[in-house]
Amino acid sequence: MAGATSTNADRASGDADRQALVRALAGVAEGSEVALRDVYSRTAAKLYGICLRILSDRQEAEDALQDIFVTIWKRAGTFDAERASPVTWLATIARNRSIDRLRARGVRPFVTLDAAADVADTRPDVVANIEAAQDRDRLMECLDTLEARQAGAIRAAFFQGLTYSELADAGAVPLGTMKSWVRRGLLRLKACLGE
Repeated sequence: MAGATSTNADRASGDADRQALVRALAGVAEGSEVALRDVYSRTAAKLYGICLRILSDRQEAEDALQDIFVTIWKRAGTFDAERASPVTWLATIARNRSIDRLRARGVRPFVTLDAAADVADTRPDVVANIEAAQDRDRLMECLDTLEARQAGAIRAAFFQGLTYSELADAGAVPLGTMKSWVRRGLLRLKACLGE
């Protein structure tokens, strides 16, 4: 039980951090220097790490970080919390600015074949994986609040790909009843996820 409590607390803390960063970016979009300082204090270390990993030079990474925050100041109004997490959006800017600096140097670093193991992975980064896991956990928690027959039908429909007809046959209920169960369950699930 203590593990579940700490997981819930961690999730709540992560959600609160994310929302605070979303609000700070909205403030930057409105021209608030205080909001920009807040974004900086929350993300500068991570963004600097991205720059340093790509540029392999501390001074160059520091200069890139300055450019990144100028870009954030100018483009904060384009951030859409519905399309991306704030950390992902900021990390993308850091990555792109760092790569632009590499290209501007006109020097491609020599890389040995042994370095192939260090080639960037195109899968979602750790932050995206954590956010996806949190979303999955929240979905499972909300599914657990539904009546057993609704939750079972929704799980079977969406995770196993069963049709309404197959669900009705498996549950020995009329097709209309099964559709009603799933519809009401989805409405309750939507409400739970929106809390």
